[in-house]
Amino acid sequence: MKNLIFVKLGGSLITDKSKPYTARLDVIKRLCKEIHEAREEEKFALLIGHGGGSFPHVSAKAYQAHKGVINENSWEGFAKVQDDAAKLNRIIVSSLIEAGENAFSVQPSASCIAKNDRIIDWYTKPIEIAVEKNLVPVPYGDICLDTAKGFCIISTEEILRFLSRKLKPKRIIMAGKTDGVLNEMGVVIKEINKKNFNEIKEALSESDGIADVTGGMLQKVKLALQMDGEVEIINGLKPGFLKRALLGEKGLGTIIKG
Repeated sequence: MKNLIFVKLGGSLITDKSKPYTARLDVIKRLCKEIHEAREEEKFALLIGHGGGSFPHVSAKAYQAHKGVINENSWEGFAKVQDDAAKLNRIIVSSLIEAGENAFSVQPSASCIAKNDRIIDWYTKPIEIAVEKNLVPVPYGDICLDTAKGFCIISTEEILRFLSRKLKPKRIIMAGKTDGVLNEMGVVIKEINKKNFNEIKEALSESDGIADVTGGMLQKVKLALQMDGEVEIINGLKPGFLKRALLGEKGLGTIIKG
């Protein structure tokens, strides 16, 4: 898997977070087209994760799902969050197939176990075999059974953190809707590493929109620093940026080195 790349499509990129259950279909289709064009030009293995955006974050906030089992309605919340997350995943997978990729859904809520929001067990052999066969696995931010809390929310970054330790991607590209990680002046921070993280973390605020129970940009950067592989956060709203990054161009956004 020397040629393996992870891609994350951010929830704020692929959905309108100000409108519940609203996918940005034009953006999704363009990104899927860029992915397929890049794979046509250069051969590399691929795994794509995506955030939940305005789909599961709504029900997750309503039931306070990030707190786990807290009352008699909590398991109802578990079911609704799981259903909401899966609905967006089907849109992404269908769009990838339409673009020409043999993509398939990987459901974290049915295959992961966590403890205090951290994945501790995941049988990843099917994902590994799929990647070797040139299929494109598509896991996503989801709800997850948790040995300490009953259940928890696992972000796409937590998923990629865990999988990067197993699959060792050469690069992790995280596409959002900003030009990278911005400082307090709105200027892109070109590189974040363990040495300068404490200096810039105050500038990292929570994501925009109606709700985000996964911790916003600060938590995303924290988890990116723990991933096995160089991470770059780019602007997926800029046509061609994802394709250029997949074909090897660097410096389009913020590079994160753990």
